Amino acid sequence: MRLISYRTGHLHGVGVMVDDSRFISLHRLLPELPATIKGVLEQGSLGLKRIAEAIKGNDGDLRLEQVQLDPVITDPHATWALALNFEAHINETGLTTSPDYPQIFQRMPISIVGHREALWCPNPKVAKTFDYEGELAVIIGKKGRHIPVARALEFVAGYACYNEGSVREFQGHNRQFGLGKNFERSGSFGPWLMTADEFGDPKKHRLVTRLNGVEKQNDTLDKMLFSVEQVIHYLSTGYTLQVGDVIAMGTPGALKPAPGTAPGAYDSPRIPGRTRMKPGDRCDVEISGLGTLSNPIIADPTEVPA
Repeated sequence: MRLISYRTGHLHGVGVMVDDSRFISLHRLLPELPATIKGVLEQGSLGLKRIAEAIKGNDGDLRLEQVQLDPVITDPHATWALALNFEAHINETGLTTSPDYPQIFQRMPISIVGHREALWCPNPKVAKTFDYEGELAVIIGKKGRHIPVARALEFVAGYACYNEGSVREFQGHNRQFGLGKNFERSGSFGPWLMTADEFGDPKKHRLVTRLNGVEKQNDTLDKMLFSVEQVIHYLSTGYTLQVGDVIAMGTPGALKPAPGTAPGAYDSPRIPGRTRMKPGDRCDVEISGLGTLSNPIIADPTEVPA
């Protein structure tokens, strides 16, 4: 099953995709259900089974073009993100991290938009290094504390694509790089939650990030240094994971440019193959078997004082 968070006018709702363009509005089909995916997940497996039964034979009543998509989880209790979870990304940055514990930070809801919504590129007076980071997002489906690695996937409701857009100047201001990872509307999350039973083993999937149709990242998810199971175990050691918690699992390294390729005006001078995002671009994050999260890039419309 693939669940979307959508809005039309002032109405927010949950939909179930029937193909890549049509969906069933649960507000119309089952109006007594909560209007958020987190609320649906809080009803447990019986809620999802009820939805599965109700949508049988339904061809859908709305199309994606008729609505705007919100981030998959609109109101997460917490969004955790991993830094340096692929060896290639560690090597290209020259940074170091613990081989024993994942490096984790948080993202705020104001920094994330949904599928097809515009990402805001910072005004160049503020920052000039706005980078994509294609990632796998994990959505927690039931509460748990001190979760064993062997049982961790039992706590996963599903998966989505994530673009962990980063403003590098601010990320590098100090060791606590939270602001550089939380600029307003700098990242995205979608297009839908694919339930864990349909997605299967994360390690068997591939992630590809494209900027204006050109591949910039391409790697398999079995290359993650810390697996989904390990990260769930680690986080649950400290607190009770909540339904709707999100974990962004870290980004691969940049693909190297073809030999003899001249660097472009927006290419990173330090990391070959990395290209900065700018207004007018489009960034796509695709995960095999799941779907593609796509976002245009526009200039941050917020006025910057002279």
